Amino acid sequence: MRLLEPVRLGELSLANRVVMAPLTRCRADNPDFAPTEIMQRYYVQRAGAGLIVSEATIISPEGRGYPYTPGIWSDAQVEAWQRVTDAVHAAGGRMVCQLWHCGRLSLPDHHGGEAPLAPSAVNPEIEMFSGGAGLKKTVTPRAMTREEIAATVADFGRAAKNALAAGFDGVEVHSSNGYLIHQFLSPLANRRDDEYGGSIENRARFFFEVLDAVVAEVPAARVGFRLNPMMNRAHGLLVDENTVADFEHLVRGANRYGLAYLHLTEPFMPKQLEGAPGALAEVAPHFRPIAQMPMVANGAFDARKAEAWLEAGWCDAVAFGKPFISNPDLVERFRRGVPLAAWDADTFYQGGERGFVDYPVLGA
Repeated sequence: MRLLEPVRLGELSLANRVVMAPLTRCRADNPDFAPTEIMQRYYVQRAGAGLIVSEATIISPEGRGYPYTPGIWSDAQVEAWQRVTDAVHAAGGRMVCQLWHCGRLSLPDHHGGEAPLAPSAVNPEIEMFSGGAGLKKTVTPRAMTREEIAATVADFGRAAKNALAAGFDGVEVHSSNGYLIHQFLSPLANRRDDEYGGSIENRARFFFEVLDAVVAEVPAARVGFRLNPMMNRAHGLLVDENTVADFEHLVRGANRYGLAYLHLTEPFMPKQLEGAPGALAEVAPHFRPIAQMPMVANGAFDARKAEAWLEAGWCDAVAFGKPFISNPDLVERFRRGVPLAAWDADTFYQGGERGFVDYPVLGA
């Protein structure tokens, strides 16, 4: 079974090709926005993955977009993450930290009542989870100044340095799903008329400045990045007739860094893309000939589809999200060929242990 074979992504030697995808679970319910004891248990339970990509982890207070999500900007957060990575390593696992800035996908609730930062003042016009108050409508963000852009680039570099200090095996730059870097890339969210807007060279500038800052702190062969070119409407549709060409430019530019991997997401909800100009039905097969680095495919895979894509050479590893929520022993279940347990979507973000660390494992 190809899924169970070892693989090397840059300097990351993995015991198998099963990657745990980044999954926001809203369990960092403390004033420090630091990982908690149950989060440590949660990741250790899933250490059988060849690689764990941490839940999206905020690089700075300005980057927050959701309640109870952990950060990597403070000493307290670094110390708490160190306990997590130590425990994962003791269980034989490997783990990278996904670096995150939400940009316009945020609410004033997280910023002292002020509007969130973004490339341009363009409201995604969606509803976002706010915690106890339920769903709230997004507001028009404030366009970042050049000084704020430079400060945010530095925040990514500092977060990467902190991730190494916290014992992570590497980092993944969250460049997808409609968050800040993705917003800079898309002319539907980026309407700037300076060196960060207009042409794809300008709109990609922020991404490459972030990548430069990150690889200055972490060896490039331990750095991955995630893209979701076919962004669905849940986070504000960012697909137009030039999207595929724009992302081809981005991947070709990233080739020169010698990165560990490219993490590509297939369309979350393909039906939402029907009628969208330039939409791709399958993402990884399109970008495989372009990317000169290992590739991780993600998006509603089961074991059979993962095997087929690995055999076809469309990816080097496959990331699983929801199956890892309800199957801490997912790799062992693949090994034995037994059915997977179903997840309870009502507990994804509710907090507490239920639906988080209480899913059974084989033989328990």
